[in-house]
Amino acid sequence: MNYEEALEFIHSTYRFGSKLGLERIKRLMELLGNPQNSYNIIHVAGTNGKGSTCALIHDVLMEAGYKTGLFISPYLEEFTERIQINKQHIDKDSLAWITGTVKEKVRVLLSEGYDHPTEFEIVTAIGFKYFQEQAIDFLVLEVGLGGRFDATNVIEHPLACVISSISYDHMEQLGDTLEKIAFEKAGIIKEGVPVAVYPQADNIKNVIKDLARSKNAPMYEADKNSIEKISSDITGQRFKYLKRDVFDLPEIKINLLGDHQLLNSVTALAALEIIKKKGFNISSESIMKGFSNCRFPGRFEVLNKNPLIILDGGHNIDGISSFTKTLREHFKDKITFFFGILKDKNPEEALKLILPLAKEIYTLTPFSPRALKAEELAELIKKQANIKVIPLDNYEDILHVIKNAGKNEIMAFSGSLYMIGSVRTLLRNNGLADNL
Repeated sequence: MNYEEALEFIHSTYRFGSKLGLERIKRLMELLGNPQNSYNIIHVAGTNGKGSTCALIHDVLMEAGYKTGLFISPYLEEFTERIQINKQHIDKDSLAWITGTVKEKVRVLLSEGYDHPTEFEIVTAIGFKYFQEQAIDFLVLEVGLGGRFDATNVIEHPLACVISSISYDHMEQLGDTLEKIAFEKAGIIKEGVPVAVYPQADNIKNVIKDLARSKNAPMYEADKNSIEKISSDITGQRFKYLKRDVFDLPEIKINLLGDHQLLNSVTALAALEIIKKKGFNISSESIMKGFSNCRFPGRFEVLNKNPLIILDGGHNIDGISSFTKTLREHFKDKITFFFGILKDKNPEEALKLILPLAKEIYTLTPFSPRALKAEELAELIKKQANIKVIPLDNYEDILHVIKNAGKNEIMAFSGSLYMIGSVRTLLRNNGLADNL
């Protein structure tokens, strides 16, 4: 099996849908020798901020000298982003032969009468096996969907659990209230395993606290008052961490923009406190260096400075709210938006956040079966505001718009990651990514 054949096999399993449950993945991991038991795991669930929190923790562990794996989803531009070690994507040859190994075990699984594993279960198995083969020290493991019945929850003894920001998303699978969603996300909490928790609203926090108590899991609540913001501009922000009992940190710089990223940072620090208390060497220097070097593509990413181009994959209401809040903080002028969204992500509410900031909007169709077509989105906009709106038939048209933009134009690409990744590739391939 070569790389192309591996991807073809992986993506062909999309037809099996998204089936929550742990029976198939448990048996598949047994057939592979339970590779997930070979390294220390930090397991991260939540609605928004999972990726940023994972990246911050990963980069600190790497700077501390540990060989650190990172498992994330979805990918932005290239499939191999999903499985990384010390910022290096899985190589194509390794992906190919490990996929072949997993495919053989799937045949055994089917012969035993199990349903076919889903695409996410297949990718999870490939990642776990690769990390075992590479003899990593740590794995920072991002949940795919929910937590309790997510394939990543096949792990039994993580070193620490993390719950990032919780809001409404995937309600058809996780429930129609924040309390129900929180219960599913907090389903990753294990007996006696410490859990770091993002600063949540009380109704959400209480659900997590009850679950943690029932599992005898010490809860480390990230305190938003432990951060003092010093400065912020489009190159990043600086803050002081006022909690000094474990880490004595002077001024910290992060490249991630928005107040929500400060809260993600304090959540990552709570997780790192757990890891340090477990006896691992996490120094103040490794935290400062890891945080200052951490970048997370597609999340309020300033890709180009002239014209100013910003990409953000805040694909649900909470994410788009954080994005527009950060835009208001840094820019007073109206903005040219390129927007694409999935049908099930409440586009009407998303537009209420975007339209007050928009000078004009170009709509795009994300590459997903669930996408809202550019023309339909344009019609929605026309119903809500008297603003110039143009649906783009293909992504190449973006280049013509940018070419004709004024020198001081601010251009923001927002919405589905299925759109943002393709846009990022297009702009980079056409010399429009100078990364300030």
